[in-house]
Amino acid sequence: MSISKAPLVVDLDGTLIATDTLAESVVKLIKRSPLNLFRLFFWLLRGRASLKSQVAALVELDASRLPYRQELLAYVKAERAAGRKIVLATAAHESIASRVASHLGLFDLVLATKGSRNLKGDEKLKAIRSEVGERFSYAGDSATDLPVWCAAESALLVGVSNTVAKSVRAKNTLIEREFAVDSGEFGTWLKALRVHQWVKNSLLFVPFFLAFGYVDPFELVWLVIAFFAFSFVASATYVVNDLWDLDNDRGHPRKCKRPFASGALSIPRGLAVSGALLVTGFGAALVVTPAFCLMLLVYLVVTSAYSWFLKGYVLMDVMSLSVLYTLRILAGALASTATISSWLLAFSVFMFLSLALVKRCGELVSLEAAGGEATTGRDYRVTDLAVLWPLGVGAALSAVVVFGLFISSPDTTNRYGAPELLWLAALGLIYWLARLWIKTSRGEMHDDPVAYAIKDRGSRITVLFMLGIVLLAHSLHIPL
Repeated sequence: MSISKAPLVVDLDGTLIATDTLAESVVKLIKRSPLNLFRLFFWLLRGRASLKSQVAALVELDASRLPYRQELLAYVKAERAAGRKIVLATAAHESIASRVASHLGLFDLVLATKGSRNLKGDEKLKAIRSEVGERFSYAGDSATDLPVWCAAESALLVGVSNTVAKSVRAKNTLIEREFAVDSGEFGTWLKALRVHQWVKNSLLFVPFFLAFGYVDPFELVWLVIAFFAFSFVASATYVVNDLWDLDNDRGHPRKCKRPFASGALSIPRGLAVSGALLVTGFGAALVVTPAFCLMLLVYLVVTSAYSWFLKGYVLMDVMSLSVLYTLRILAGALASTATISSWLLAFSVFMFLSLALVKRCGELVSLEAAGGEATTGRDYRVTDLAVLWPLGVGAALSAVVVFGLFISSPDTTNRYGAPELLWLAALGLIYWLARLWIKTSRGEMHDDPVAYAIKDRGSRITVLFMLGIVLLAHSLHIPL
């Protein structure tokens, strides 16, 4: 038998699929109940095989939604069509391996972790030799596969590091095929941490800006530190939120390309980075003020509640998002000596409620265009648009009304040299909000209206116009 026809043994985690099934199962288990963290610890004391068995008994992964490496999968299909024997050999639990094998329909034999035997490294090699024989080719992805590669007639390397590749070649193992994996990690991490979303945290500067305290450079320094502290914690929550939403994201036409849903980044590294960002963020927050640190903790609690369960309830999710935006403004006041008025708080609640509803309506419009009826993981249906449209537009108009009342208030008259100019900003606000809703109705709205506004030329011009008017209204004095 030629080398090309030797049985092809394929690893699962990190090789055939761009994720770790145990890590995904653990995340789903913790999502179900945080108390399961303690159970995981005791299961691990009995060994990894026992841990995998216990977790697999409680969690079922959907094999159809796992991120398969399409290039390798196509190669395996071609080899099977040519008459080659295909074997799945994995350290994943046998229940997971069986579901994958059933979904793909490619494997003549499945070897996986079962009972007290963890099929990894040398144990995997023993199982392959026992069930397949001495002659086989092996497709793997990490250093733990070295014992198997060294015994194989040929090796298939899937996204391995240069060090691992050199080790395989040093053993005089024939390289049958190499499958490169996109290594653009820096850009991938920027997407995972949603650095572009940090613009939302510029709301921390709003109380400072409206108090016109920009002449004090020291306060600005503290606000910059507060901005990064908030951004680090927010990015940590984005990572956890994406891990919580893996199944739902993979069923979404655009979110399926997110770093964790697509398998571009590993779950363990995501959790490690998230933890590091939390520690750094709260450390910086303590440097600012204890009160600001406490507000950041409140933000973390609310956003965690949103990720864990609030996002699954109709309207509760958009109200939570509105509160999270408003908390940023409150945090900005605590990071400086600026004060905030009830006008600003009322305006922000209505404004951000409208923007949150833009996001939901945009998703439902896209879903309707695709022929869907209900969202996955969220309690929304296409028929809800009949209620959400007027609710969102009504919230936008309420924000405009609050802004108009603010213009007419005695406090504004005393603080602004030409408060009448603020009516021009009100017109700009009406135009901008109406523009967002029209774009949403046309199906042109991105998942996040803030991100859309940054890219949209008309939105940028309108927002800059409104900011300019506010500055003029404060600095000028026009006797009427």
